[in-house]
Amino acid sequence: MHEQTPKYKNESLRCKERAEDLVSRMTVEECASQMLFGAAEIERLGVPAYNWWNEALHGVARAGVATIFPQAIGLAATFDEKLALQEAEVISTEARAKYNQFQKQNDHGIYKGLTHWSPNINIFRDPRWGRGQETYGEDPYLTAKLGVSFVKGLQGNDPTCMKVAACAKHFAVHSGPEKKRHEFNAVVSQQDLYETYLPAFKALCDVKVEGFMGAYNRTNGEPCCGSETLLKKILREDWQFDGYITSDCWAISDFHNHHHVTDLPTESVALALKNGCDLNCGNMYGYVMAAYQEGLISEEDIRTACVHLFTTRMRLGMFNEKTPYDDIPYDVVDCEEHRRLNYEIACRSMVLLKNDGVLPLDKKKIQNIAVIGPNANEVAPLIGNYHGTPGYYITLLQGITEALPDARVWFAQGSHLYLNHIEDIGPEGDGLAEAKTLCEQADAVVLAVGLTEAVEGEEMGDQNMVGDKATLYLPEGQRALIRTVCDSGKPVILVNFSGSAIDFEYGNEHANAIIQAWYPGALGGRAVAELIFGEYSPSGKLPVTFYPEENSLPDFEDYSMENRTYKFYKENPLYPFGYGLSYSHFLFSDIVLSAEKVKAGDSILCTVTVTNTGKMEAEEVVEFYIRDQEASVRVPRHKLCGIQRVSLKPQESCRITVEIGPEAMQITDEQGCYRYESGNFTVFAGGCQPDPYSQHLYGSSCVQAEFELLV
Repeated sequence: MHEQTPKYKNESLRCKERAEDLVSRMTVEECASQMLFGAAEIERLGVPAYNWWNEALHGVARAGVATIFPQAIGLAATFDEKLALQEAEVISTEARAKYNQFQKQNDHGIYKGLTHWSPNINIFRDPRWGRGQETYGEDPYLTAKLGVSFVKGLQGNDPTCMKVAACAKHFAVHSGPEKKRHEFNAVVSQQDLYETYLPAFKALCDVKVEGFMGAYNRTNGEPCCGSETLLKKILREDWQFDGYITSDCWAISDFHNHHHVTDLPTESVALALKNGCDLNCGNMYGYVMAAYQEGLISEEDIRTACVHLFTTRMRLGMFNEKTPYDDIPYDVVDCEEHRRLNYEIACRSMVLLKNDGVLPLDKKKIQNIAVIGPNANEVAPLIGNYHGTPGYYITLLQGITEALPDARVWFAQGSHLYLNHIEDIGPEGDGLAEAKTLCEQADAVVLAVGLTEAVEGEEMGDQNMVGDKATLYLPEGQRALIRTVCDSGKPVILVNFSGSAIDFEYGNEHANAIIQAWYPGALGGRAVAELIFGEYSPSGKLPVTFYPEENSLPDFEDYSMENRTYKFYKENPLYPFGYGLSYSHFLFSDIVLSAEKVKAGDSILCTVTVTNTGKMEAEEVVEFYIRDQEASVRVPRHKLCGIQRVSLKPQESCRITVEIGPEAMQITDEQGCYRYESGNFTVFAGGCQPDPYSQHLYGSSCVQAEFELLV
């Protein structure tokens, strides 16, 4: 008699049932071997080695050539959930294509799998945070909208097999400071926790994101990767999450080495595992068997974690004879179709912060143009951090040269990225004379400044150049370059490459135009150049507030939302959240709500007319905000509750409608409870926030309507 096909190989059964069967056939030691990110092979059961660690923040990362999209903060500036979905679909297609080939080559190494630890949906609460570039900005609503679409694009919609497993990180109260993240305790009120830090994670849980990653720091005293509150109570019990949970990399060793909440590695293992952390990115779960033998954890604890892990692998089809994705060919990687989408997203991510009328430049009138700056002809300003390798890229200098085949394009570095001199033994400002010379030759100057992952990003051990920003100003060498170029008397288009808010100091007043380009991806140089020459109209919006260097922001380590982000900041910023100019002009009118009175728990529809009153076809993001006029607790002055991108020809109008969900009408009280209160609400629609300063900068007013909420 042949043995009946084991359940774990029966593709008609539920993935969890198959995983339970497989884990039941494993010894405790074999289970323990599966809980490290480099999971061991179990040959007798046909379980191949698998490495869980993969990155896909804005393209398949660290696994060779891939389509490198704009950094996540650039995607956020599109305010476009459809683009987020399309980008993630491309990423998952390329991830599968690579995985298929790596499997054929018997390569089971790091960054070669299907469990991608993206997106990063932490709230970018403070402009100094180096990793804020990885997020979708400061607003929970926008973060949730884009994060949900990104997860759907990664995981696909096949009912039998997940395309790629997404992972929501870093759960949950995490946004610097980087240098202290291994020991830091983020103290947060229940109101801020549930109003600001948790909503995006809950939204991703609701659409069944497959993974959650804990954060390095403690939250209210508990290390996030071993937090009973976050992992057990909120995630597993309250939200009924049924995927896998991983630690951040080497975070569990922080329990005893830096947080000092445990004394020994085995105690750290027990704290993490008993509170729901299934997988260890790091080496501490090498002590799982020791913790088991000491009686700190049970066999059930180990097997429960393994069931979670193998359920994910089953959902990915790793134990199926065939999946719907096995035939995705390698030639889709960085193909022309994917590059076209990459370029489209880059264009829509550009934010025009200032324009005195100099833009767009007329190509016919340009005989000489100077392209100056440390970010003008480098790859690093295109790609940000957590990136793959672009198979083809276009720097800003290349983009300008490509756009002006009949003109002389002059180039000078002008300054170092972060030092005060370019050459090793050069004097301070050794590039300024050349920059002045080029300005004298030019009809116009494109000045490319900003940062790269070399000076803002993740804390990387002893590489002290990387991490948070000490200031919102650019490095002094670049500030001197801005002053020099702006004083030349020539039209100056300042292009800033960064993943965060910058105060351009002298450039704020003296540059003729300012473009925030973020880290715009492999084709970002072309996207910026074609914006400058009017091939399309800018439509990006700031997903973060740009503050002046002199501001009243709280201390970086203060996690209270008081006086933070557009919702609570008490002064006029440099450039506000939701702000971005166009080459055209838009008028908003005839706002109508679907009801004058709304029952608690119901949605309401808001319809508005948008008219392009300018002379150029253009896209615009229509922003909807809601204001609670009578709340009994602290609430935002207004909050984003709807977004819709439209494209209109000159003098064309359209009616657009968004649904404002009941969650927009809830208040969050001091205990972190969501509830409704009867009262009046105002809904605003426009191309910016509804405050006087934003409307003044934008040049057009929002329209508004009121309704009453009945409880």
